[in-house]
This record gives sequence, C-alpha cells and structure tokens, in this order.
Amino acid sequence: TVTYHGDNPKVKLQIKYVPDEETVYTYNLQAGQSDVFLFSRGDGEYQITVNENIEGNRYSQAFAGTCQVALKDQLTPFLYPNQYVKFTEDSQAVGESQKLVQSAGDDLEAIAAIYNYVIGNIQYDFDKAASVQSGYLPDIDETLNTKKGICFDYAALMTAMLRVQRIPTKLVVGYTGNLYHAWINVYLEGQGWVDNIIYFDGTSWKLMDPTFASSGNQSQEIMQYIGNGANYQAKYSY
Repeated sequence: TVTYHGDNPKVKLQIKYVPDEETVYTYNLQAGQSDVFLFSRGDGEYQITVNENIEGNRYSQAFAGTCQVALKDQLTPFLYPNQYVKFTEDSQAVGESQKLVQSAGDDLEAIAAIYNYVIGNIQYDFDKAASVQSGYLPDIDETLNTKKGICFDYAALMTAMLRVQRIPTKLVVGYTGNLYHAWINVYLEGQGWVDNIIYFDGTSWKLMDPTFASSGNQSQEIMQYIGNGANYQAKYSY
C-alpha cells in the first residue's frame, strides 16, 4: 500500500522488476489517497521510485528504494484488490458475483457463470473508447450499473468478480495485433472446460477476452481468434 502525503497534483509511482530491465510499471498517485500496488512479477528484487512533476513532462525524483520480495504463494498477488481492480466487501460487483455463483458446484462453474454474465450484459462503449484519457482507471460498479465499458472495464470487472471467489485472475494489458488491449488470464487447479471454449489444464494461466467475446457475439471466428494465444502479446499484469 502506498500513500502520497505531498501536495503535488502530478505524481508518478514506478515499480521495476530488476531482473527485467525493460518493463517498468508506472502509476499515478493522488495526494492523501492510499492505493494497493502488487509485485506482479513474483519473487525477486524490485526498484521503487516516486517522481513529482516539475513542469510539463519533467519530473523530479522524490523517493527511490529497492526491496527483495519472497511470496508465500506466487498466485497471491492476483487474489486481492489493487489500484486497477478496486473492490471492497460493499462493492456492488462483489454482491453480484456472490449471486452469480450461488448454484455453482465448483470453481469451473463459477467462472462460467461470471464469464457468461459479463459478456452477455456489458456492451462496448465506442464513445468512451474514442475519448478516454491516459491514466484512466476502471470503476467496476460504474461498469456494472451502466452495463457498458471499454476493454479495461470488461477486464477489471471480471477480474474483481473472480478474485472475490478466490480464483487467481490477472488483468493483462498488451497488444493484439496493433491494438492496445486489455484481457484476463485465469488460473484454476484441476481441469475442465468453460462453455467448451476455455480449457483449464491445472498447470498454466488461460487467456479469456471478455471484450472480444461480447462485442463479437461469441462467433466461431472471434472465439478461434481468442483461443490462439499467439494473437496476444502481454506487456503488463495487474
């Protein structure tokens, strides 16, 4: 958890996994607000910096440090809320998730119920997609109430609803073709199918793209595209 106690209106938190010099996670901080940020790359050394805006695109370093991370379970970071996947016990999406899984006999059925709800009830918001600004953060309850959103909203809502059920889920941001996109990866012990589309073998994360599945009406063509992991290039996991 990070809380910025200064008064600068533009502050950046950067988290870099030292073994991978190329990937730096950058977040916006707001004065007096606490947010959770995860060590998404697992065990190892992380470099953490806080940069305050001077003017324009120029920033000055206000804090720098390193920490050595050793997780009890590599799945743990993907079971809790964070800045991009915000929820509490009082969130409407949490209550909806609980309703959806009432008749589920196991995690596989819970995933299917949540997946079907999200792709069947949330519509893609083309106006929002055309006007969204850098630094946008999803609001899962707003998505649930308006029943529309962009790919980030689809992924955040489904991630939250699955994490509530203690199902490890990553919100992934990267590229599909030339399109900057967000989807989710789910991990499930055991094996089975979700709607004969997603197969869990219990040994790896499985990609699910609720945005494309919804906007493409689960056509055979779109589901084949989603099912081919080579079509996706992950850059960040939240």
